Amino acid sequence: MASFRIEGGHLLRGTITPQGAKNEALQVICASLLTSDRVTIYNVPDIRDVNNLILLLKEIGVKVCRESGAVTFQADSLNMQYLQSDEFVSKCAALRGSVLMIGPLLARMGKAVITKPGGDKIGRRRLDTHFLGFKNLGARFRHIEERNVYEIGARKLKGTYMLLDEASVTGTANIIMAAVFAEGTTTIYNAACEPYIQQLCHMLNRMGASITGIGSNLLTIEGVKSLHGTEHTLLPDMIEVGSFIGMAAVCGDGVRIKNVSMKNLGIIPDAFRRLGVKIEVDGDDLFVPRQKHYVVDSFIDGTIMTLADAPWPGLTPDLLSVLIVVATQARGSVLFHQKMFESRLFFVDKLIDMGAQIILCDPHRAVVVGHDRKMTLRAQRMSSPDIRAGIALLIAAMSANGTSLISNIEQIDRGYENIEARLNALGAKIERI
Repeated sequence: MASFRIEGGHLLRGTITPQGAKNEALQVICASLLTSDRVTIYNVPDIRDVNNLILLLKEIGVKVCRESGAVTFQADSLNMQYLQSDEFVSKCAALRGSVLMIGPLLARMGKAVITKPGGDKIGRRRLDTHFLGFKNLGARFRHIEERNVYEIGARKLKGTYMLLDEASVTGTANIIMAAVFAEGTTTIYNAACEPYIQQLCHMLNRMGASITGIGSNLLTIEGVKSLHGTEHTLLPDMIEVGSFIGMAAVCGDGVRIKNVSMKNLGIIPDAFRRLGVKIEVDGDDLFVPRQKHYVVDSFIDGTIMTLADAPWPGLTPDLLSVLIVVATQARGSVLFHQKMFESRLFFVDKLIDMGAQIILCDPHRAVVVGHDRKMTLRAQRMSSPDIRAGIALLIAAMSANGTSLISNIEQIDRGYENIEARLNALGAKIERI
């Protein structure tokens, strides 16, 4: 198990470019299973979750060629016997992104075997939306108790109208990929409409699918017989952009974030501005200047600022951890309401140990009383519980007095490419041990 040793108190200055979007990569890589033609994806991040998914595809027979950020996939000879094996199911259980293979395999091969996938320990992340969507398309489920797996099969998927029980991003992506081959018309209401879902739909349309309503929560999919190959470029990762904004606010001395795809960031910049962070837009770049003080806004009626996560175009839950760290150094108080996952705020205990003034009201709500930089956080020994809490703790350690140690950084590696080298190039002092 690797750790980061962080010497705090060093200001960051310079330019940094975000990697390709992790969550989009997981979706579009799985979409390559829908055709026997070659699919080339550009700007693929070299991170643990994406690399593990690529290895999994190789093991089921997908030909993979990787060259300098571009990866070509060709799924022309899938090993169906291995797809039904306990070894394959066991590997899927260790990688949450593997759940996105179900829709393409069901659509193209007519069957799939799954178990509960792994991933961050941030609370209950049910798969009901996926299952109900497949069932609406005509798939049948069989639970095999001795293997603790579900077999999903369908002779022929048929288009239908469905109202999703929640706007699940992975659920929407999975159902879209299953529906592209369904006979007739599929209408998905309450669909997730994140930019990454939009990117998936545009890619599938270039492959020969017929999807309309892209960007809305009402998608219409006309089934087709087959798809062909294509090329696709990933968006910059909006969560990494937000993480860099947070780093620049807390311990920056003027940081430029390059090529952020401003139109796809939604309200992320405004969420930081509500904490008093200055963000300048320069074309498709963001510049965060050094601020000795930043002051939390209040609502028009004078009540305490509240930041809550919500499905797109609301605030992504993946950035609440970073925003909490930023708020610890602001002037003012903020209530954070994490609505979507009940275990994601527990990491604030580590910030409290560092000297942050935080009241954890319950598993979903925390009040942060900002220090206004009058008190510097203390260095600590910590462990990263998940990807986003891990990067938040790294930001806290970079701003702290003394040398901190963060263990279990494999969690951070799942979502951030070569993060210590990129931050050290800006002036950080981070050592991997």
